[in-house]
Amino acid sequence: MEALIPVINKLQDVFNAVGADIVQLPQIAVVGTQSSGKSSVLESLVGRDLLPRGTGIVTRRPLILQLVHVDAGRSGSRQGEERGKFLHTKDKIFTDFNDIRQEIESETERLSGNNKGISDEPIHLKIFSPHVVNLTLVDLPGITKVPVGDQPKDIEVQVRDLILKHISNPNCIILAVTAANTDMATSEALKVAREVDPDGRRTLAVVTKLDLMDAGTDATDALTGRVVPVKLGLVGVVNRSQLDINNQKSVADSVRDEHAFLQKKYPSLANRNGTKYLAKTLNRLLMHHIRDCLPELKTRINVLAAQYQSLLGSYGEPVEDQSATLLQLITKFATEYCNTIEGTAKHIETAELCGGARICYIFHETFGRTLESVDPLGGLGTIDILTAIRNATGPRPSLFVPEVSFELLVKKQVKRLEEPSLRCVELVHEEMQRIIQHCSNYSTQELQRFPKLHEAIVEAVTSLLRKRLPVTNEMVHNLVAIELAYINTKHPDFADACGVLNNNTEEQRRNRTREPPASVPRDKVPQGEQEGTGGWRGMLKKGEEAPGSGPGSPLKGAVNLLDVPVPAARKLSSREQRDCEVIERLIKSYFLIVRKNIQDSVPKAVMHFLVNHVKDCLQSELVGQLYKSGLLDHLLAESQDVAQRRREAADMLRALQRAGQVVAEIRETHLW
Repeated sequence: MEALIPVINKLQDVFNAVGADIVQLPQIAVVGTQSSGKSSVLESLVGRDLLPRGTGIVTRRPLILQLVHVDAGRSGSRQGEERGKFLHTKDKIFTDFNDIRQEIESETERLSGNNKGISDEPIHLKIFSPHVVNLTLVDLPGITKVPVGDQPKDIEVQVRDLILKHISNPNCIILAVTAANTDMATSEALKVAREVDPDGRRTLAVVTKLDLMDAGTDATDALTGRVVPVKLGLVGVVNRSQLDINNQKSVADSVRDEHAFLQKKYPSLANRNGTKYLAKTLNRLLMHHIRDCLPELKTRINVLAAQYQSLLGSYGEPVEDQSATLLQLITKFATEYCNTIEGTAKHIETAELCGGARICYIFHETFGRTLESVDPLGGLGTIDILTAIRNATGPRPSLFVPEVSFELLVKKQVKRLEEPSLRCVELVHEEMQRIIQHCSNYSTQELQRFPKLHEAIVEAVTSLLRKRLPVTNEMVHNLVAIELAYINTKHPDFADACGVLNNNTEEQRRNRTREPPASVPRDKVPQGEQEGTGGWRGMLKKGEEAPGSGPGSPLKGAVNLLDVPVPAARKLSSREQRDCEVIERLIKSYFLIVRKNIQDSVPKAVMHFLVNHVKDCLQSELVGQLYKSGLLDHLLAESQDVAQRRREAADMLRALQRAGQVVAEIRETHLW
């Protein structure tokens, strides 16, 4: 099981190489308040001075510290075995630990600046030494409450959020550091740890500064867990004082003095406390923790590998044969465009109608209902009909309803069908334009790699649609014009209406030839025509004279019909009523016939001249405009954004595959 920690180190190296932290690896996070002794604990575990020192907040970026045990016998010089390596300095090796400390300070200031601000971007440091045990530790900024100096006002919130981000990882062991000269019950480190680990299953408490407790007091109760029980236990250590650091007291000498202090002050607890015991405990806990986390870790790696494999596939392979690639993309787009119209596309939209389904909806719902809502007699009043009848008779009174008036009126009504028909063409044209975007978003993601090609395809299809629009509009206009050109009163469906007309005509003829009743003198008939409701004089009120016929008028006795419009509200004579009803029934009957024709023929015209033509000519149009040798480099210039994402996905996939191999090696060597 000792080899499990190097395996995790390998996994950490794999993901560090691609700069990713997508897998939460088992590690130990060190949490504590400022000046609680965190840095001293870490340096004791390393056996070297390597961390920045000072007042206030010194650790301002997470430091991921990998301790790698190496065999001292591999080199003749033990000093040569101890070395450090930063991830951000690539292959540079540090043998002087003062240089390591300086590099940590420089790298911290590079991202966090000089104003005591913090950053969540970690620094990765690997230490190779024969004096360490295999561990992965994360040194976090110390918990603070009050901003000091030029610290940000929200420094407490920033530090807290950063700490919680790391210790919330269920694969993380929390090393909660508390000074012995403070009350354990008020430990901020234990309080934060309990928020994410309420059961304490992954929290280990470290009590520092045992030698600085007040005279007459000791840490026995704390070290035995009587004050604050922690399931993973408590370990007490003695740190170097600031004077020891100033005097450059070595860590090895400090560990030796620590052992002597524990033997003297806490003889019964000495063998379960101290830096060496802490290192062994952490090593053991980490190994067991890694063993427990490996099944879930393996599953997580496999899932991520599958996801990145799919993501990489969506970005496509690098272009080798430009001609073949261009033709393939054009063909795929044209096929997908046509399939969207036919309803056979792979990606079916569920939120709204699109493609052929929407065109069908336009034809039979939008256009159909609009035509049905057109009133056959809309905008046509009784006075309009009477005026048309009179205009069609000329100067002579007519015995029958003139057919010319019917034609004039019905053409006016049929003309009203042209506007909704042209609107139908416009709606279908808009939908076919929308299909371009639909295909680009769902089924031809490769086009996102080549923005120039995508723009060219959109422009070519738009141009084709634009060219077909006036042709289709002209055809639809002609369909209405055809109906207006010849009013076919012999249409089979118009026979019933004609029968009504003939019957009314015969009735009018009989009424005209019938003698007036004997009780009415014949000489009174002209008087009734002049004074009754049938003549123009009947339109005037009693006692009124016609305009222009007053005393002294040169036109006395004459009527100016232009100045005397027919009153709209007057009561119609029986003949006028009968004539209007006949014309209305004829107009309505013929209008419904024409409307049915238009409702049937306009969708057919739109399909033939616009939809089907575009479907049939789309690929040849795209090939003709785009498949040219001089345009290959321009059209297949890959988007820098997509190229970068593909490289990142490829790197991440290789890292995950390598991580999977590392985990598989554990099974093969029976470490799991």
